[in-house]
Amino acid sequence: MDNDLSILQLLPGRLRAARREQGLSLEAVAKLSGVSRSMVSQIERGESSPTIATLWNLTRALQVDFAGLLDEETADKIDVLRDSDVPSFDNMGHRCVIRILSPPEDVGGHEVYDIRFETGGSLKSQPHKRGAQEQLTVLEGAVRINSGTAEQELAAGDTARYAADVAHAIEATQAARVFLIVKNA
Repeated sequence: MDNDLSILQLLPGRLRAARREQGLSLEAVAKLSGVSRSMVSQIERGESSPTIATLWNLTRALQVDFAGLLDEETADKIDVLRDSDVPSFDNMGHRCVIRILSPPEDVGGHEVYDIRFETGGSLKSQPHKRGAQEQLTVLEGAVRINSGTAEQELAAGDTARYAADVAHAIEATQAARVFLIVKNA
């Protein structure tokens, strides 16, 4: 490292930042991790060094990458997912290809998809967990969105936000490409 800070000196701030990003209190982290509130507080203040097991429990509770938390070089880094490496599925809907742009660790949280539809193609979804929302932007073509009993037609450039904790569907009224963000509560 270019500076004198060791991983143990950086760890308290990184854990505290991860907890705050999640909007969690010390008590909530304690309940989620099984680590006492006082120990979490001591670790965040740099007054105690966690064991590997304690650190593992905290990173799981905070939904952060264990290795990334300890990585000495967190700044000046760009993670790239090359087009040829993007996972895609063509058997999840009817006449559509779904490309997953979000990292695997985001599944069930904040998911990002690039979906291409043939005319008449569709993606029908059962309700996600309570409070889930979707935001869909039409990049090309036109689609019809159904969320519960609500229905909207969208053309290129349009964006819709709708409940995803009810049955919902995307149907291409013409060949289309959409960008979909799923936010699970």
